[in-house]
Amino acid sequence: MSGLELTFEGADVLRPGGLEAGGELPIGGGLVADGRVGRAVDLRGFLVLPGIIDLHGDGFERHVAPRRGAMKDMEEGLLAAEAEVAANGITTAVMAQFWSWEGGLRGAEFAGQVMAGLQKVRCQAVTDLIPQLRFETHQLEDYTVLQEKLTGWEVPYLVFNDHLPHDRLAEGRKPPRLTGQALKAGRNPEVHFEMLKAMHARSAEVPAALDALCAELAGRGVALGSHDDQTAGGRETWRARGVRIAEFPETLEAAEAARAGGDHIILGSPNVVRGGSHKGNVSALELIAMGLCDALASDYHYPSPRRAALMLEKSGLLDLAGAWALVSSGPAQVLGLQDRGELAAGKRADIVVLDKATKRVAATLSSGRVSFMSGDIAARFAS
Repeated sequence: MSGLELTFEGADVLRPGGLEAGGELPIGGGLVADGRVGRAVDLRGFLVLPGIIDLHGDGFERHVAPRRGAMKDMEEGLLAAEAEVAANGITTAVMAQFWSWEGGLRGAEFAGQVMAGLQKVRCQAVTDLIPQLRFETHQLEDYTVLQEKLTGWEVPYLVFNDHLPHDRLAEGRKPPRLTGQALKAGRNPEVHFEMLKAMHARSAEVPAALDALCAELAGRGVALGSHDDQTAGGRETWRARGVRIAEFPETLEAAEAARAGGDHIILGSPNVVRGGSHKGNVSALELIAMGLCDALASDYHYPSPRRAALMLEKSGLLDLAGAWALVSSGPAQVLGLQDRGELAAGKRADIVVLDKATKRVAATLSSGRVSFMSGDIAARFAS
């Protein structure tokens, strides 16, 4: 479908050159048009901004599995998640799914269900849904099948994690919450503990295996990221493998190393909204003030990208153009999505309309198609 053909009038429009008061924005054929098209829609009292590109969101988990064992229809759950995404102004959503030894909602079997569901619903959804896998580095037995699955599931973006409690395992001690974690994964706690120790014991094999895996995936054009970098040396090691996205660095040292090496830096927007990390990591606000952020992601909370960008503007840390770039053009550049991220002629008509007074989402359009609309604005579109 090609989307609506109309011209928005009277709104404040955020263009690449800045905010245009009382401007107009024509859209047609799913794109921002170069001149007036279709009928006019009066949007006085509203802000028209580029749609939000969310580079990492796992908030869909509560839709596909609201309670343990309660997941009945993956496709319905994903479409319900898309409705929430659209209601929060997100027009491109990267759906971040674990493939982890942790099992349960983070296990390989569940990952397969999510990816298969995404393949089925992507053509039905208005929002552009992009799959991402988060892969645990010490799953050495899964490296070969991972490459096959990435191709079969059409996954363009892979992020590496290491959640093994290495310090505890090196001492032969059981990590906290072992029993609960094992039961969620459907394993006997002792079996689970032995599995963790066995993976930890092979740690020396991981670097060479990662070198080979990353070289293969980078050569195939898969975007690669590392999660929760802590040191400059760690970030430099990832960069040498072709892993050029630093997702949620935990320290200033790691973020500075990423910037010095020309890597992309993604931070969590809930960190901005909260005013700090819930885990005690470096503050996203501090990193943004230092220019150490290319994109803000929803992480676990879909309303946060919009809220974070508006808070950054209100605080005076950034102007609206600079703040909104962290949830639109910045993320587009990170993933090389050259067809979106700004309201310029020829770009996708990915648009979020905010009520100027309340800053709430009034409408969301992806490729010129309405994915969300609420309140009085519907009458303006219909008249």
